[in-house]
Amino acid sequence: MTHLARLLQFSDSTLPVGAFAFSNGLESALQTGVVTDPASLREFVELAVRQAARMDGVALLHASRAMRAGDYGAIRAADAALWSRRVGEEQQMMLARMGKKLAELALKISDFPMLERWLGDIRAGATPGCFPVGQAIALAHMGADEAETFVMHQYGVASMILSAAVRLMRIDHLDTQRILFTTQQRVQEDYEAVRDLSLDEMSVFAPVFDVLVAHHTTTHVRLFMN
Repeated sequence: MTHLARLLQFSDSTLPVGAFAFSNGLESALQTGVVTDPASLREFVELAVRQAARMDGVALLHASRAMRAGDYGAIRAADAALWSRRVGEEQQMMLARMGKKLAELALKISDFPMLERWLGDIRAGATPGCFPVGQAIALAHMGADEAETFVMHQYGVASMILSAAVRLMRIDHLDTQRILFTTQQRVQEDYEAVRDLSLDEMSVFAPVFDVLVAHHTTTHVRLFMN
């Protein structure tokens, strides 16, 4: 029971790692008319979750396996691979800020030797510190298997966007919870699609999302950091 309770703590949307400051492209999607209502928001969330599975999720799975094997070099390799493939200054900023905050938070709560080493390398500029990699390290230390870790990450991606939606558009919590519930139906499918991919196969093709990310850097009115 303790294992489940701690996993729930680290999957809580109120975990103070800075997720509230990011919309993961939703702000620009609303400004450009890509998202206009609950139906188009659901499509956007599903796109973001699918993209995250094939990019962040692959790095997360490799880092989770490396953590359980005690292979710190492989953790660093997953971190570098994800960083080099996440285009856009704001996307990289999101990964790095949340990754560092997660490591700092976890080390205030308990002892995470591998996470402490990783945080030291982040501060030294030796590794970028991507959030999914930090998540994999922390959760593996707490006994989570890779499937549980993947589910928690994917839930977090959807939850972040829907939390931003409540602040950015006319939508209530009932609609966002309905979208979140629906989106979670695909997590098993996404896991099975990416679990056997190598780091070299980590990639995603979502040009609309990439354009929205680029658009956000030039807007004059912004509530979120990306």
